[in-house]
Amino acid sequence: MKRDVYKNLVVWKNSRMRKPVILRGARQVGKTYILKKFAESEYSNYVYLDFEDDPALDSEFSQKFDIERFIDFFEIYCQTKVQKEKTLIIFDEIQASPNALNSLKYFKEYAPEYHVAAAGSLLGVQLCRKPSFPVGKVDFIDMYPLNFMEFLNAAGKPELRKLIERKKNLTPFSETFHIELINILKKYYFVGGMPEAVAAYKNKESFTVIRQIQNNILDSYLRDFAKHAGKADVMKITNVWQSIPRHLSKENRKFTFSAIKKSARARDYESAIQWLLNAGLIYLSYDISKPGLPLSAYKEDRFFKVYMFDVGLLGALSKLDIGVLINGKEIFSHFSGALTENYVAQQLYPEFERELYYWTSKGKAEVDFVLPYRNAVYPLEVKAGINLKSKSLKVYGQKYVPPNLSFIGAINMNKERGVYNYPLYAVSSFPLPQDNQ
Repeated sequence: MKRDVYKNLVVWKNSRMRKPVILRGARQVGKTYILKKFAESEYSNYVYLDFEDDPALDSEFSQKFDIERFIDFFEIYCQTKVQKEKTLIIFDEIQASPNALNSLKYFKEYAPEYHVAAAGSLLGVQLCRKPSFPVGKVDFIDMYPLNFMEFLNAAGKPELRKLIERKKNLTPFSETFHIELINILKKYYFVGGMPEAVAAYKNKESFTVIRQIQNNILDSYLRDFAKHAGKADVMKITNVWQSIPRHLSKENRKFTFSAIKKSARARDYESAIQWLLNAGLIYLSYDISKPGLPLSAYKEDRFFKVYMFDVGLLGALSKLDIGVLINGKEIFSHFSGALTENYVAQQLYPEFERELYYWTSKGKAEVDFVLPYRNAVYPLEVKAGINLKSKSLKVYGQKYVPPNLSFIGAINMNKERGVYNYPLYAVSSFPLPQDNQ
């Protein structure tokens, strides 16, 4: 339910405690598309204002809140009738209009009969600059690139998605389906989950065309850095962004400031990392001192990994060769398995409170992910290939005795010597309840 934006919007529409809703997410993840689709299906009509496309709109919200004046303006500007409960008012790129952003609280207080949905690509950056924004007056729904399960639908394989979603135990998938899912997953590694790239794949465009789309998206992000970040931060943000493949190619994936620049210090780049995080372009995973609940209480702020929010864009940024797709399972181990670990992080991040964790033991052992579930902490070791032996997972198991130990790799579902093995295409199945095994 966390990921199903459309269903969440329907729940919002029917809520008795409804507030204006803000759809958050990185640029080009499909926020505008889903809001218009939602409006066309669930309302009689909608009005649409894009504050980035028409900056002058901001001035319309600078005066004292007057719902009748606003409705008159919407009807003239959009050439459509605005009706209570029946018209969806869409504010797009709302981060470009501080006045419109501030008006949302007044819609809640003085005009709750009008349904207002907003979208913001760099909203996290904007809100960080405006700590007085009344968060309690609005609802938030987060939107991400398509995960692998959603990609299966786009690839015309909804039956395979259902096959995975119905999985309740660790019995292997049919070898025929396993091979097919592995082959589709290889393509997802390259295409990723950005809607424009996925649409090109669905329309049977070449991988060269898809790579060009990804490069265009990356270029648009660089323009965002220059346009929306402070002058002193633009180069730092760019340097952090472009260094991500370099950090992930290391064996331990840990982010080190010296990898950006030999003289780099944490205090010089912390704001750049926070900017990218607020923009929704990166995910952070923190080292923990021990796997206790809540995990946030045990995180080591100085030690973390940085993942890109889309595996396809990571491949484009790292200039992954298109030929890797046809070379067996080589794509899973590309630059030391960085794509695989980033892929897993991308699938897990929205489902586990938007913060990830890993565990290390004095440099001798490391478990890639530790995740909270049903008042316990579950370790998950990621392997790019089919060799699932791990000293680190064994060390963790002996020290903390978790409910179970789990691997994820380019293997079929199974349970072997007490270890739960998940195929990479079934990240969404993790963790299966122990009492079902």
